[in-house]
Amino acid sequence: MFNKQDITRNQFMLTGSLAIKGYDWWWHSFTAKNEKTGEEKSFFIEFFVCNPALRKNKPILGQLTKNKIKNKRPSYLMVKAGCWGNDHCQLHKFFGINKVYIHDKAPYFIAAGNCFASDIRLKGSVCVTESESKNHPEYMCDFGTMEWDLKLDKKIAFNVGYGANDFFRAIKAFEMYWHAEGMKTLYSGTVTYNGEKYIVTPETSYGYADKNWGRDFTSPWIWLSSCNLKSSLTGKKLNNSVFDIGGGRPKVYCVPLDKKLLGAFMYEGKEYEYNFSKPWTMPKTIFYTKETSDKMIWHIRLENFNSVMITDIHCKKSDMLLINYEAPDGSKKHNRLWNGGNGEGRIRLYKKVCGKLKMIDDIRAYNVGCEYGVYDKI
Repeated sequence: MFNKQDITRNQFMLTGSLAIKGYDWWWHSFTAKNEKTGEEKSFFIEFFVCNPALRKNKPILGQLTKNKIKNKRPSYLMVKAGCWGNDHCQLHKFFGINKVYIHDKAPYFIAAGNCFASDIRLKGSVCVTESESKNHPEYMCDFGTMEWDLKLDKKIAFNVGYGANDFFRAIKAFEMYWHAEGMKTLYSGTVTYNGEKYIVTPETSYGYADKNWGRDFTSPWIWLSSCNLKSSLTGKKLNNSVFDIGGGRPKVYCVPLDKKLLGAFMYEGKEYEYNFSKPWTMPKTIFYTKETSDKMIWHIRLENFNSVMITDIHCKKSDMLLINYEAPDGSKKHNRLWNGGNGEGRIRLYKKVCGKLKMIDDIRAYNVGCEYGVYDKI
């Protein structure tokens, strides 16, 4: 089943060909409360490593004009931090790989300057001035300040695997890999964002932590996850539940597999998995997304031999941001990759009984992490 924590899948993956042309990132998202007002705010922190074998003392930024002219590939650690809401923001801090310490075996950790990431701790700060943001488009970010000191307790994993073992990972067959060591993670600590202090407590952090690595990104790119769930049938909070959906169009040796998603729902301790790499479970996927003038909308139906999960999520575009990454080849294909943390919606979970669907629960989801984007045509 999918709830199998494996810190070896969370370790640094950029070896062999991926060290020359590859990326590896650790993503963290959570909710905090303003120390003074009690207002909730959702934050994210990410450590993103690109092309470490091209290491230099200074970061090589692929979107810098002179580097684009020379077809120079990027190489750096990028610490990405920010928040969602009306004042949504993404801030970037770059380090040359020679200035970064990466412990490349499990358990992982990364340290650069005052920034540190591991399976149990996050600490650091980012500061980008308005002038820097305006005059350096190669930074691909907004302006502001954020500082954090957090502890992590990863409770539930989504170990997607690829078939029965890690064979496909070993031969680097897929363009993009995914592992959620903490699809339900309890965060505690503090965040200071633009001078305002926020308190993070485990019970209301609604935390998430995963990682991706590979040679390129998927298109379309879909991600939905939340552990802030409530049963519409009983009115009770589902404290031992979390769902996670990701994927879009994975490629195996450059051959695309269209409309393939990986999905998991831990429903009060019982596992429901929808994984295209496990054909014996008879997985089926139907999904569509819609962009309106003010919302992003996801509809996803996941099915296996004994259950069906129907997920309908929406998120206000005013709360979201267009998140920025450049690929290891130096291109920036995703220029409308919508990213949010304040989504909400409905999940209907059914079991199959004698050819008919019987509802297990009708669930409301809040604080949903959500993404959708497709490549620009280049």
